[in-house]
Amino acid sequence: MEVLSVASEVYPLIKTGGLADVAGALPLALVPYNVTMRTLLPGYPAVMAKLTETRVVAEFDDLFGAPGRLLAGRYAGLDLIVIEAAHLYDRPGNPYVGPEGWDWPDNWKRFSALSWVAAELGHGLVDGYQPQVIHCHDWQAGLTPAYIKYGPSERVKTVMTVHNMAFKGFFGPEVFGQLRLPPHAFGVNGVEYYGGISYLKSGMECADYVTTVSPNYADEIRTPEFGMGLEGLLNGRADTVIGILNGIDTVAWDPGADAALPQKFTATSVHMRAANKAAVVEKFGLDGTDGPLFCVVSRLTDQKGMDLLLQVLDGLVALGGRLAVLGSGDPGLEDGFRSAWQRHPGKVGLITGYNEELSHLIQGGADAILIPSRFEPCGLTQLYGLRYGCVPVVSRIGGLADTVIDANPAAIDAGVATGLLFNANDAHALYEAIRKAVRLYADDKTWKKIQRRGMKSDVSWETSAGQYADLYASLIGLKVNDDQDRSDDTL
Repeated sequence: MEVLSVASEVYPLIKTGGLADVAGALPLALVPYNVTMRTLLPGYPAVMAKLTETRVVAEFDDLFGAPGRLLAGRYAGLDLIVIEAAHLYDRPGNPYVGPEGWDWPDNWKRFSALSWVAAELGHGLVDGYQPQVIHCHDWQAGLTPAYIKYGPSERVKTVMTVHNMAFKGFFGPEVFGQLRLPPHAFGVNGVEYYGGISYLKSGMECADYVTTVSPNYADEIRTPEFGMGLEGLLNGRADTVIGILNGIDTVAWDPGADAALPQKFTATSVHMRAANKAAVVEKFGLDGTDGPLFCVVSRLTDQKGMDLLLQVLDGLVALGGRLAVLGSGDPGLEDGFRSAWQRHPGKVGLITGYNEELSHLIQGGADAILIPSRFEPCGLTQLYGLRYGCVPVVSRIGGLADTVIDANPAAIDAGVATGLLFNANDAHALYEAIRKAVRLYADDKTWKKIQRRGMKSDVSWETSAGQYADLYASLIGLKVNDDQDRSDDTL
């Protein structure tokens, strides 16, 4: 099967969050299922700098305001199609926001171009290349199914994956006339959303199938509490909405071979994590007292429940815990953790920003990772935690509830517990979970048992990749193992 993936970020080329990890790992995970996946992404400076050998496969006289072209190449095992368009993507730093932290005002144009190019590829833009399915990730690729639906041919099928319902890609109605869509596309069954345009809603409305990144989240977003105004749409097409759990790249995230760890280890040598813990303690300027080292590797936002953690942080320290925080986000929350750092020297450490290597070290050295999210479509940091023996302490929500088994007495006795769960949006419940973690940590035998069980969890893409392959096959009327002619390898 020939599938085109459309994403605004792809690891290891460019990353701001978990979307990039998924878009980077899924193509490789699909190889055993006879799926060839090429990935279309914008040619940001970071992307162009890493692609040293490319070839031009298409050119545009007017790509939403100026000429552009498509470059095909490979990087880190990924087959890539990159949009080279300086007027849209040649900008420093974050792919979505400018230096002042505000969204680029022409994001509507930058990502409508991404979707339009994807649809053109679906309509046969490049001789010899015809994807059978286009897999669209989040709002930045959300117009792709609309361009297919209202285009010259619907021969290509579309899948819309919602990584986070909170980000709808909403723009005013004034941009519609520049989107290259017919007038009748601006309607409730098209791209219109509360008088404007939502790219995410467009994709969910027009795609052949909608997927989310965990089964539990697929159920949650069909309720008013989590549907964010789109639950009616989802309930109206409930038979084409499914949740497929994210996995992680178990080669990039392997505690037995991770160059970011001073001491590599496995589930049978989990005691060797102590050297990594010492490195985390030193990096964050924490003291060497004996007690659980909690960590946060996250965007610092209300969605992630960071305000709840701030409410109980003094209690965490009073219980004998320490906290290492890596992340950035809301200035008020950053200030809150900075204040806690000053209030509890040696007990709380803060490093703001994004640091991939440091995140590996933290997962390989901290005792437990705190994820008090109010909603969490899937979550990847708890999967990294499981893989690295960093026990997840998580809200009972979304993909967190799908991937972590609570350390209640029965689960501990049965040897299946992998972490701790608590009720979402409840600071007291978070505190009680931290207190329970401190108590379990004091029982070294039980704690290591939980760590080892977590490290044996299947957090790979194997099962989920098979589910995606089944979905693609069903859309084009094939069985996964059917022999079929492949597209010419023009790209």
